[in-house]
Amino acid sequence: MKRLPRTLALSAAACLLMASSSFAQLVQIMPTSSEQNQSPIVDAPAGKVEGRLEGTLHVFKGIPFAEPPVGSLRWRPPVALPPWTGVKMATEYGPACYQPVPQLSNVYARHPMPMSEDCLTLNIWAPREAHHAPVFFWIYGGALVGGASRERFYDGARLAEQGIVVVTINYRLGVLGWLAHPELGKESPLGISGNYGLLDQIAALQWVNRNIGAFGGDPSNVTIAGESAGALSVMYLMVSPPARGLFAKAISESGYMISTPELKESKYGMASAEASGMKLAAALHAPDIGALRAMDAGKLTEAATLAGFEPWGAIDGHILPHQLVDEFGRGEQAPVPLLAGFNSGEIRSLRILAPHPPATASEYEKIIRSRYLDLADEFLKLYPSSNMEESILATTRDALYGWTAVRLVKSQAAIGVPSFLYFFDHSYPAAEAAGLHGFHASELPYVFGTFDGTPPLWPKIPKTEEEIRLSDAMIGYWSSFARSGRPAAKAEPDWPAYGSTGAYMDITDAPRPATHLLPGMYELNEQVVCRRRASGDQPWNWNVGVASPKLPPQQPQCKLSQ
Repeated sequence: MKRLPRTLALSAAACLLMASSSFAQLVQIMPTSSEQNQSPIVDAPAGKVEGRLEGTLHVFKGIPFAEPPVGSLRWRPPVALPPWTGVKMATEYGPACYQPVPQLSNVYARHPMPMSEDCLTLNIWAPREAHHAPVFFWIYGGALVGGASRERFYDGARLAEQGIVVVTINYRLGVLGWLAHPELGKESPLGISGNYGLLDQIAALQWVNRNIGAFGGDPSNVTIAGESAGALSVMYLMVSPPARGLFAKAISESGYMISTPELKESKYGMASAEASGMKLAAALHAPDIGALRAMDAGKLTEAATLAGFEPWGAIDGHILPHQLVDEFGRGEQAPVPLLAGFNSGEIRSLRILAPHPPATASEYEKIIRSRYLDLADEFLKLYPSSNMEESILATTRDALYGWTAVRLVKSQAAIGVPSFLYFFDHSYPAAEAAGLHGFHASELPYVFGTFDGTPPLWPKIPKTEEEIRLSDAMIGYWSSFARSGRPAAKAEPDWPAYGSTGAYMDITDAPRPATHLLPGMYELNEQVVCRRRASGDQPWNWNVGVASPKLPPQQPQCKLSQ
């Protein structure tokens, strides 16, 4: 079965005690003088921090939120920093967490960045007069392998100009962030390992809870948000007990609710997370964890990538208690308002996730009928052989991102909280010329208003009135959702909640409310996932369409909704 290439430019033991936020709310941003052009200094519980005044915003970059996880702290839960003395300068981004050195080979690839194990830092954009302002907490994507809060993509200025406080964070990636191993479990009071990158995210949320009031933010009104692996992280946080109560709303852009390895047990056709860790150690000729800790972080990262190590969360019963699909299916996730969606051309820039089309239409139909059995007619109605290439792209898109987005909004609606769905089907001339209509992550420059911050090979977005208006609309919707839990934008249509009508926002050249997105798509994929969960021996991810194994037979608990 095809596995996800990890070069895609796609926590109880670790929990820190939450201090009362009342003190932080009393401490306000204090300019170094009464002059408007002086650098702001904040006296927060963590210590004094000096940033920059940029227009109407106070901007702080590279603030550490945990001890550097180096040496004996490598593969340990993040440790809180003691309050520092003096004034810490926070005017430059911290280094990225270690990741494979980027190659300029696709639209996501960046120029090389400074990297370090001392990477657990965050950045803050706050309106100068902010007081109890909503907080937008951003988690970058990159397949849990790459990404950094220093990327120009994620500059928070435009969002912060809407009256919210924007926080972007770093978290450990790849082998340094997600390795599980029996020896590491023996070091843990709970007998668990892995999920260190997720624990970093929780530690950053705890730091925000204790300190953001000093920057003008409201710790009781935090929205966690992310795209791709950042959206996967949002889902992890929504089911992780140590994260409960640290956020009030959530945004998932192109999330994927796929099966996740169990920590100690091989299940759903996947090796356990510990087994994968032991396999990697053997491949690197490391007799024990001490030998892995002694390796240079950069060389270890590259070697693990070449050895095929795939970072995932681990179902450990504590940090991630159960599979995401089970948690959301039982209504055990955080009961917070949610905004979720996906893009029409997700796989156009991720074609490595899609299988090659068969030689003929008849062969395509024969394969589908042999794999999908009684579901084949429904499958072929949605993904016909008349245009195999488009059908294959849509099959993988829907199995990963479309089904996830709809399942998320349905799950939140089922527990009685507002949820909002979008479908980003926008394009522009350079993207069309590259065959990348609505491609994966293409909404990000519109959400952040960072047309000039895209990677070198990204199709150039023209600064036309139409593109700027669409960006303004999305900035308005996203920031108002962070403020109130309901997306709204000036001079743009109301965004109805998903509710019983299946409402969503169709974002093309402009936002337009609609209902019943891609009829039949969710129902078919829900049936496929249900059968695989019931059988216990197949994962649910990109193994769909002509790449699907033979589906398990119909199960009593699984019915295809028409």
